[in-house]
Amino acid sequence: MKARHKASEQPADTVTRRQALKYAGAGIVGAAGVWFGLKHTLLKDYFPDTDGHDIHPVTTRIDPRTGAAISLLAFGCMRLPLREQGKPDIDEPRAMEMIDYAYRHGVNYFDTAWFYHQGMSETFIGKALQRYPRETFYLADKMPGRLIESLRHAKEVFAEQLKKCRVDYFDFYLLHSVGKVEDYEQVYEKYGVYDYLAEEKAKGRIRRLGFSFHGHRNDFPYFADKHDWDFAMIQANYLDWDIDGAYLYNELAQRNIPCLIMEPLRGGMLATLNPDAVKILQTADARRSAASWAFRWIASQPNILTVLSGMSNLEQVKDNVKTMTGFEPMTGEQYAVVTKALAAFQRVKPVPCTECEYCMPCPANVNIPLVFKTYNRCVSESNVPDLNASRNSDFRKKRRTFLASMNNFIPEKERAARCIGCNHCLPLCPQRIAITDKMHEISDLIKSLQFTS
Repeated sequence: MKARHKASEQPADTVTRRQALKYAGAGIVGAAGVWFGLKHTLLKDYFPDTDGHDIHPVTTRIDPRTGAAISLLAFGCMRLPLREQGKPDIDEPRAMEMIDYAYRHGVNYFDTAWFYHQGMSETFIGKALQRYPRETFYLADKMPGRLIESLRHAKEVFAEQLKKCRVDYFDFYLLHSVGKVEDYEQVYEKYGVYDYLAEEKAKGRIRRLGFSFHGHRNDFPYFADKHDWDFAMIQANYLDWDIDGAYLYNELAQRNIPCLIMEPLRGGMLATLNPDAVKILQTADARRSAASWAFRWIASQPNILTVLSGMSNLEQVKDNVKTMTGFEPMTGEQYAVVTKALAAFQRVKPVPCTECEYCMPCPANVNIPLVFKTYNRCVSESNVPDLNASRNSDFRKKRRTFLASMNNFIPEKERAARCIGCNHCLPLCPQRIAITDKMHEISDLIKSLQFTS
């Protein structure tokens, strides 16, 4: 299928501020165009250490619905650095530094949501972005459908979001995490929330209306065909491409609906992998991180407008910016390298948890994301013992490391062994993980290893 958009040529620096603002108002260029036109004057104001010539902006792609240039890298505000681990409070100085670096390098799409950081993400990004001209960035927010109790409630939430984000309109607005048809029908059709959002779009307080999907693939065509969407966001990466990713992507491409990508690293899993997989990637290109391979793999698909990354530190921002600057699609040889690395990674499979915390709180107080995160760290480091393996020095080393990790990093009252099998978490998991079964598997492995020398 012919691509409907492509990586744009970077606009010339000769565009004047007056011209850029005029074009933006007429809808001829988007925020990226304004950014490049204003970069010399703006950078001197906001970044005194630069004259504007050291900036190499990330690649942009053209929104086929509007003609706007959207940065191929989007900044997701779900996993910002914290002041204290385990609490939602954002470390604002560090997070501001990250936002500034991204903005300075041409990232113009920022994504937040009502649930992120327990409501603090919207407030933070509003504070961060108010320092820049409104026409130089795109802000995305979402209607928290599973929280909405009535049309009046939805209106209150939307008004509060605008206030928290300190804006008069959202460039992209999503129906957040649609999945079950009956839930969608209740909130968006019966309550009339979709019609309300369509009205807000007509008024200009929403510029593009779409949805993010977290359901079963069989239900996806229902949502894709329900309305004339401006865009849709799906989860896709090279780990689950053959499971759901390719299907969802192709369904959007067939309908000419611009595709936005979330979880390109599968909750950070593809940024770490395991030593065997990382060695394969590094042998092919020692200059690239494991995360870079994952971003390049998914961004090489032509119908993708932008790829979200929930970055947690400045190093991740820098690496992602580097990856998406002067972007070129992967070659056949590079695809083969990823396939080989994936095979090495899947010999001991991690739990496909993205740490979204939708499963929390647990009635039995199990810290589900922490249990899976700790287990996956052991997987990525090749430290999950095989009970059928010989009891040699390698087995004993893995046993010690695995037990130390599971016992030292997870408080006793939050461990897998505390799972009571109530299955409260199962319908809440966007990844459809058999959480109860996996908790029992991890618990049984720990018990077996404790009595194995």
